[in-house]
Amino acid sequence: MNAKVNIGINEPSRKQIAEALAKLLADTYVLYGKTHSFHWNVTGPNFPQLHELFGAQYNELWTSLDEMAERIRALGVPAPVSGKAMAAMASIKEAEGAPVAAEMVKELLAGHEAAIKTARPVVELAQAGGDEGTADLVIGRIQAHEKAAWMLRATLG
Repeated sequence: MNAKVNIGINEPSRKQIAEALAKLLADTYVLYGKTHSFHWNVTGPNFPQLHELFGAQYNELWTSLDEMAERIRALGVPAPVSGKAMAAMASIKEAEGAPVAAEMVKELLAGHEAAIKTARPVVELAQAGGDEGTADLVIGRIQAHEKAAWMLRATLG
C-alpha cells in the first residue's frame, strides 16, 4: 500500500510542478551527456582548460540530476525512467559527433541558456503552488546554469 502524499501541496499542483521539473531534469540530463562527451573529445590549443572546465561542469550537472529526480519523487510523482524518455522531453538536443572546441563551447552555452529558460517557469509554478522546496532547488539550478553560461561566454571572448 502506498501512503498518500500529504505535504501541504494539493495533488494537481504537485503533479504540475513535478511535470515542469521533469522537463528541467531532462534538459539537464541531455546537457550532462553532451558536456561529458565534449570533455572526452575536446582537442586543440585550449585542451587543458576546456577539458577541466567541461569536467567541472559535467560533475555539477550529474549531482543536480539526483536532487531533481528525488524532488520529483518527494512530490509523489515517478521520475522519468530512461535516457530515451529524457531526450524526447528535453529542449536541448543530444550531441551528434564531436565538433571543434569553439563549437563545443557554443553548444554548451546554448544548452545552459536553454535550461535557464526551462527552469524559470518551474519557479513560478512552485511559488504559486506553495512549494518552496522546489522553488529553492530550481533557483539554485538557475544560478548554477547562469554561472556555467558566464564561464562559457567568457571563454569565447
